[in-house]
Amino acid sequence: MSTLAIRDTTTMLRRNLRHVQRFPLMSIGTIGMPVVMMLLFVHVFGGSLGATLVAGVSYVDYLVPGILVMAVGSGAAWTAVNMCTDMGEGIVARFRTMAISRYSVLTGQALSSLLNTACSLALVLGVAVLTGFRPAADLGGWLAAAGLLVLLTLAFTWLAIGFGLAAKTPAGANTSSIPLQFLPFVSSAFVPTDSMSSGLRWVAEHQPFTPIIDTLRGLLVGTPIGDSGYWAVGWCLLLTAVGYAWSRALFNRGPSR
Repeated sequence: MSTLAIRDTTTMLRRNLRHVQRFPLMSIGTIGMPVVMMLLFVHVFGGSLGATLVAGVSYVDYLVPGILVMAVGSGAAWTAVNMCTDMGEGIVARFRTMAISRYSVLTGQALSSLLNTACSLALVLGVAVLTGFRPAADLGGWLAAAGLLVLLTLAFTWLAIGFGLAAKTPAGANTSSIPLQFLPFVSSAFVPTDSMSSGLRWVAEHQPFTPIIDTLRGLLVGTPIGDSGYWAVGWCLLLTAVGYAWSRALFNRGPSR
C-alpha cells in the first residue's frame, strides 16, 4: 500500500470513528443484543438446556463462544447501515471526485468496524465473566481465539460493506445483515447439534457458524475441536474474499442512487 493510500485510509478511519462518537446508540445496540441474549439463555433457559451439554461444561461456558459470534454479527449490521447512510447522503459520490486513494473509503470503513467490534467483544466478555463465564484457555488459546475472531470480523465486515453498498435504504441494509446475526441460532451456539432433528442437524453441521463456534469453544473452554479449526479458518477466508470482491465490484459500479 502506498503512502498516499495509507494517509487517506487513516483519514477515513478517523472520520468513521468520529461517527461512532456522534451516534453512541448504534454502538450500544451492537453490545446490547448479544448481552441480552446471553442473560436470557443463562438465567431463563440455562437450567433445562444445560442438561443436554457435554459433561463437565457449565451452560454459561458452553454459551459464551456463540454469543461472541453474535456480537460480531451485530457489529456487521452497524457497518452495513453506516455504509448505506454514507451512500444515501452523497458523501461517497463526493469522495469519488476528490484526489484521494479510491479504495480508502472502503478500507477506512472496514478498519473502523474492526475496532468497534473489538471493543464490543471486550465488553461482552466482561459481562460474561460477571455472569459466571470461567474460560480455561492459556495465553496461546486466547491468542488463537482472538485471531479467529479477527478473521470472522473481517469476513462479516466486508460482507456488511457489500450489503450497505447494495441496499437502497439504511433499513434495507440492516435487514440484509440479519442472517449474520441470527444464523447462529441454527448452529451449535445454544445446544449441541446432536440434540436437533435430523434435517435441522444437517443444516447446523454444514453452515459456517458451527465450526467457528466449536473452535472458539474448544480454545476458550477446552472442549474437543477436531477438524473444526480448519473449517473455521477456511470459512472465514472464503467469506472475506467473497465480501471484499463483491464490495469492490459494487463500489466500482458507480453511484446508483
